[in-house]
Amino acid sequence: MLQPFESPKDAPGRTVPGRRSPGRRSPGMLEDVPLPRGAAGPWHSEAACRRDEAGLFFAPSKEPTAARLSREEAAKRVCARCPVMLQCREHALAQPEPYGVWGGLTAAERRVVPARRRRREAELATAVGRIAAAG
Repeated sequence: MLQPFESPKDAPGRTVPGRRSPGRRSPGMLEDVPLPRGAAGPWHSEAACRRDEAGLFFAPSKEPTAARLSREEAAKRVCARCPVMLQCREHALAQPEPYGVWGGLTAAERRVVPARRRRREAELATAVGRIAAAG
């Protein structure tokens, strides 16, 4: 099972991809995420980050900007080769996960996704309405 990240910056109960702690479980851990239809096991069991250093995905306290950007780019490279990147991203957006790189996006990048999706949906609805009115 995944273990909460132990950093003063992180909220209690947050999880870190790649860390396991047998017998330890708390609400909000990745095991609690419903499985997609037809899934044989938890999506995160296939995550590339489970084989990498968890510190790569979460910022230490008072990390300098250049070091943060370099660390985030390295984490994103791990995410880019991950077979469950999209499931991870959707998990982080649904929770929402306030810290770390999840699904190839930083916390700041994830904050803009919901608004961007709403705007796209509104534009699509408007376009469909115009087509229906013209048709």
